[in-house]
Amino acid sequence: MNVPTGLLASIGICVGFAALIAAVTWRFRQPLIIAYLVTGVIIGPIGLKFVTDQGSISTVAEIGLILLLFVIGLEIDLRKMASGGPAVLLTGALQVPICVALGIGFFYVLGVQNRPNDYALLYLAACMSLSSTLVVVKILNDKFELDTLPGRITLGVLVIQDLWAVAMLAVQPNLLNPNLVPLLGSLWRGALLVVGAFALSKYVLPHLFRMVAKAPELVLVSALGWCFFLAGAASLIGLSREMGALIAGVSLSTFPYSLDVAAKAVSIRDFFVTLFFVALGLQITIPSLQVLELALAASIFVIVSRVVVVPILYALRLGLRTSIVPAINLAQVSEFSIVIASIGVTFHQISQDVLTVVIVTFAVTSVVSTYMINASHPIQNVLTAVFKRLGLKDLDSSKAVEAEELHQPVIFLGFFRDTSSILYEFEHEGSAQESREFINKLLVIDFNPTVLRELRRKEIKCVYGDIAHSDTLRHAGVEHADLVVSSITDDVLRGTSNLRIMKSVHNNAPNAKVVLTSDHIPEALRFYEEGADFVFIPRLYSAAACARILRKGLAGGFEEIRSQAIEHLSRRQEVLA
Repeated sequence: MNVPTGLLASIGICVGFAALIAAVTWRFRQPLIIAYLVTGVIIGPIGLKFVTDQGSISTVAEIGLILLLFVIGLEIDLRKMASGGPAVLLTGALQVPICVALGIGFFYVLGVQNRPNDYALLYLAACMSLSSTLVVVKILNDKFELDTLPGRITLGVLVIQDLWAVAMLAVQPNLLNPNLVPLLGSLWRGALLVVGAFALSKYVLPHLFRMVAKAPELVLVSALGWCFFLAGAASLIGLSREMGALIAGVSLSTFPYSLDVAAKAVSIRDFFVTLFFVALGLQITIPSLQVLELALAASIFVIVSRVVVVPILYALRLGLRTSIVPAINLAQVSEFSIVIASIGVTFHQISQDVLTVVIVTFAVTSVVSTYMINASHPIQNVLTAVFKRLGLKDLDSSKAVEAEELHQPVIFLGFFRDTSSILYEFEHEGSAQESREFINKLLVIDFNPTVLRELRRKEIKCVYGDIAHSDTLRHAGVEHADLVVSSITDDVLRGTSNLRIMKSVHNNAPNAKVVLTSDHIPEALRFYEEGADFVFIPRLYSAAACARILRKGLAGGFEEIRSQAIEHLSRRQEVLA
């Protein structure tokens, strides 16, 4: 079969096959990058041989790599990272070097060594220390966990990992010369590029962007011009173009135009990045048994090595749950690792087999990690039990006696933004004495240690615990409650549901009034049918209104409020109810 081999034909074949295979991959909720790599294997030299001239595709793919790192840089907000506190900064600073050190020891035992013009040991250790932003953000977003404490810690660590990757890119060009002077020279040139880029972005670029801000298409063109300018400058001083693109993105990340640029550049990036990963697949050779065994061992190492996150977070008194979940979230290899390894092959610092090991490990850990993150809460429960048997104490241990003695009339199960706003209304409605008297009736049950510290600072009674477990409710004295409010929607709850919580409350406190939370009108009506006294729908009720309803319901019952709410919701026919 004669297949056209020109550049346009090759690009068409790559994109067409990538779309077909990606559609199948997406149905199984797997990362699309895997589909692109598989596409390269299928249409490449070891597959159907539809694309044999890789040179032209590789040139276009490099543009995709530059754009990928530019957009990643746009999403790195150093100010937000610094505001993450010690949990993010310390974990991010220590996780990569610890994993690199463990990786060097692990792969050395497996027989991998550095040799002249071959830094396989160092590359494998470094590549296995980084985790995938694309995989983690997608899954956490689908699970509504991006804004939880473990989610924010995970994202913060991923951002700092990107900064570690910048350092790796800075060192790469002179890695073949083990002399300390050239390596320090690379770091010095990298620092010079960073300082120069940030100086220009502070004193020159604002004037340029203000000039072109009224023409949105010029904002994107100017940003891309800045990206390729720094990529060329980096290449000129002996650094990689990719590092220059990353620095260009970071230097623009605090601009008011960065969101607009990122949104418009994503479509361009996605097209070229598709070609980049397809081009990587084209380079994959038939792996030997030794390469596959090494990739399997590397995959196990990546998953196990992320446990180093646990003691760091545990030492900061964040509890076992908040310490374990980020370790589960980070248990995969980064797409950045593939970038670093592919550049290493270009610099002739590692063999093609090492790149294949990194790619296969990325594919294996991405698939496994998808299921691990989706099942992170059951896994966390098992690991918590194991760590407790080993003698580690959780945050609830010191509060057990205190919780058993609490007889609070109002209990909030879970504490998130809506509950925070309602609490604010409780604190500021009526006289100071009336507010204080009502606040003294409250008990909050949650497993976010940051929330608990702030509540205790406000002298609000709280208990560390997972509301998914009925034992937590019993230990918190739910049988003495007059009003129990489940403040988390079923979309966010894990391991339980609002109906299960209501059933558990009714079993322990038959006379308690139960308030549930929902984002969906049909679901709210079902909650009423099952016996809920009131259903809080955040998009329909303000925090002030909900606070008044809760006060009124606690004092005189919810009968009138309940009947009015059911009648109103039954007549409310929304498009997306």
